Amino acid sequence: MAFQLVLTEFVSRVDAAGYSDLRPVHGMVFQVLQGSGATSSELAEELGVTKQAAGQIIDDLEKRGYVERQPHPAGGRRKLVVLTGKAREHLAVAGGVLHELEGQLAERLRGVGKEVPRAELATIVRAFAGDAIPPLRPVW
Repeated sequence: MAFQLVLTEFVSRVDAAGYSDLRPVHGMVFQVLQGSGATSSELAEELGVTKQAAGQIIDDLEKRGYVERQPHPAGGRRKLVVLTGKAREHLAVAGGVLHELEGQLAERLRGVGKEVPRAELATIVRAFAGDAIPPLRPVW
């Protein structure tokens, strides 16, 4: 329930910042594509969706100017999907919103003599993932 409440507040604030056309799954896509990008097959694998579903997401984001397809550096018919400046701006705004939300949560908790349970949350992550932090994946 805590996750759902934080996610709902985060989405509401990102929407208010001018990105109401994006949903959390788009943020997951942007996380995968950060850096040098990925092919649609690689994106599908990282997100745990079909290649067709990944292609539909890419088509939609490309139409809205968040990603673009470029020739793959290895050549051939494959295309590399990369973020545009518009997507990078969104990531910066979303990061700021998350930082602000975390700060406000920490302040509220301090007001009642508590702290954000970072150590406990890190223990939960390590219990499932070991020492390697996994990439973010959508929760279906």
